Amino acid sequence: MPQPPQSYRELETLITAEYATLSKRLQQTARFMLDHPQEVALATVAKIAEQADVTPSTLIRLANSLGFKGFSEMQQLFRSRLVDELPNYTERIRAVRSATGETPDSTQLLWEFADANRAVLEQLPSRIDPENLENALDIFERAHAIHVMGARRSFMVASYMTYALAHVDKPALLVNGLGGMYGEQLRAMSQHDALLTISFSPYAEESQKACEDAYQRGLPIVVITDSTLSPLARFADVAFVVNEAEVKSFRSLTASLCLAQTLAIALGVRQDKTRDKGKDNDKKA
Repeated sequence: MPQPPQSYRELETLITAEYATLSKRLQQTARFMLDHPQEVALATVAKIAEQADVTPSTLIRLANSLGFKGFSEMQQLFRSRLVDELPNYTERIRAVRSATGETPDSTQLLWEFADANRAVLEQLPSRIDPENLENALDIFERAHAIHVMGARRSFMVASYMTYALAHVDKPALLVNGLGGMYGEQLRAMSQHDALLTISFSPYAEESQKACEDAYQRGLPIVVITDSTLSPLARFADVAFVVNEAEVKSFRSLTASLCLAQTLAIALGVRQDKTRDKGKDNDKKA
């Protein structure tokens, strides 16, 4: 089976290249998908099949022929494209209503977001390598200070992590670029510090530069991101890949916040144990 495309542009290129080799029905399906990317991103398989005048199994066959395990894996590329091209929430809401023909009420949205977030939280512990947790805590414990970077959507997680670290008595500085001073804040990192960067697709350029700068200076780096193919992962000593809930193209941060809270509190527990050992040693002395 060929390696599936990793972005919408790659998928578009592959379909164009393979179009002549596809059956007439798969050509019809592929043409509809490229002509109606918003509908493909947001509608159900049944709805897309109805609009394309094909069967749901045809959508699955097309996805398989392009290297995907299933249609939902291919649909994710259309959703990522929509998020990247429609960062404004009002525009995205309008696209959702247009593609699905639905106007969900507040209670329906609450249930959908709650169910989606519950699912990712239940999966989170099994998707995080315990060794990675311990390695990240080793880095944080040794660091004199932890510099925390998160731009745009990731800023919420970064700001919470900075707050939580301060409350477990770990020096932490939020790299927020206030006054356009990203460079100055990054230069303030000493050789005894560590960098924690949180970034998700489409990966803020500032976050990538922060990791590259820290990497070149030999500082330990911990990354929270959404893919092993993330451009930040290659710089990281420890990379956590977190799958967030998504409802109607709106992505949550619940799993990332849970992981951040875990790291901060676990570090606090470690530090407290270290202090207790120090007191015991003093008594023995």
